[in-house]
Amino acid sequence: MFIKFRLILSVFIFIMAINGSVAQKATDSNTPLHLSKPDYKTPYGIPTEESIIQTLDKVYGYLESSTPAIIVNDESGEEITNFDYISRAKQISFKQADFRLVSYEWGVTYAGMLRASQTTNDPKYAKYTLDRMELLAELYPRFLEQEKKQSGFRHPMKSVLHPDALDDAGAICAAMIKSKQYGFKGDLDPMIENFIDYISNEQLRLEDGTLARNRPMKSSLWLDDLFMSVPALAQMGKYSGDNQYFDDAVKQVIQFSDRMFNQENGLYMHAWILGMNEHPQFHWGRANGWAIMTMVELLEVLPENYSGREKVIDYLRKHIYGLVKYQSGEGFWHQLIDKNDSYLETSATAIFTYSIAKAINRGYVDAKAYGPMVCLAWNAVASKVNDKGQVEGTCVGTGMGFDPAFYYYRPVNVYAAHGYGPVLLAGAEMIELLHNAYPKMNDSAVQFYSEEINTDAPIFEEK
Repeated sequence: MFIKFRLILSVFIFIMAINGSVAQKATDSNTPLHLSKPDYKTPYGIPTEESIIQTLDKVYGYLESSTPAIIVNDESGEEITNFDYISRAKQISFKQADFRLVSYEWGVTYAGMLRASQTTNDPKYAKYTLDRMELLAELYPRFLEQEKKQSGFRHPMKSVLHPDALDDAGAICAAMIKSKQYGFKGDLDPMIENFIDYISNEQLRLEDGTLARNRPMKSSLWLDDLFMSVPALAQMGKYSGDNQYFDDAVKQVIQFSDRMFNQENGLYMHAWILGMNEHPQFHWGRANGWAIMTMVELLEVLPENYSGREKVIDYLRKHIYGLVKYQSGEGFWHQLIDKNDSYLETSATAIFTYSIAKAINRGYVDAKAYGPMVCLAWNAVASKVNDKGQVEGTCVGTGMGFDPAFYYYRPVNVYAAHGYGPVLLAGAEMIELLHNAYPKMNDSAVQFYSEEINTDAPIFEEK
């Protein structure tokens, strides 16, 4: 039996050899091993504009269908098309949706849709935002009037009419001003002014004017609050022409950063408490994202040579340098950035992609140094947009903590709204980066060049 098996095996090998099917053993002497294809976990290479738009379209399609710009009568469940009917209803809601239309997360989403239209020249993204701004502009005065007339009247825009935290005010205010600058003709000014008044005059501040909260303890600085305030102040500075808003915006970035930026590792701590002798440093990913996005958003509208501008740019560059050191080989950043046994998180990675790509596009940092890692980061983010257009791997809303377990075990969920706006912004900014820069594969690596390289060679020298 054994002899028969060997005979059959020998014949098989002989036949395979005749057909040229026996693979030659790959060695250093007969194979260019350096051109072997690595087994990357995240797709590696330079994304195309077409592939980026495909990802944006998936997100758009999901959000357009899952967050309708519709209000309903809570008692009957019927859609309200004649807004004069509001005066006869006791309780009104937005139509059941996957996300809230007036949250700070959706302020980021509105801004992301506008930016996507700018870089793709496709008006459908901006229309998503402008349709919902039109609804809010129509409802705001009606709800104000009805509150006065009807005690106990309930509606879904309480946080717009009566903001009670920076979360209620900043991001959506900035998106409203951007909508006006995009060309929206409706009357958003009463809401914009209401939000700005809250940020400027009602929110708790330390003695030096730094925005603070009394949660979880008195005089707490949340890194998140940079984004919940500064972009709105910056946009208002441009919109109104009043430099007091620019001054406050710059002051917030510098005073937060002076307290909360770690010069040694280039990262921000999430929390700082007045009177605490030591400040435990937990470098939460998304909070660092809010900080870096705040800086690029401020610089986008802050006039050249404005007082404090160079200090903001200096913090931005140091933060980018710090972040790059902690990017994982899969392109993501970790939930706690400097703890590589914490999970890989999507929303922070998307925010870093957007912010660093914008810093490259605006000339604050070098494309040659940071372009390749931004491509890797975008490829990672795109891999988390599923076929439905949902963003996977996003940490849910998170307070501040002073122990690692709090951050390590925060859940992730496709209905965590924080992931959608950053993905739209990141994709839009990556398209601009591809328009501005000259990426090219060279010796299997992504490289960025100062001018177009016209060669198809897998390895080449720059002339």
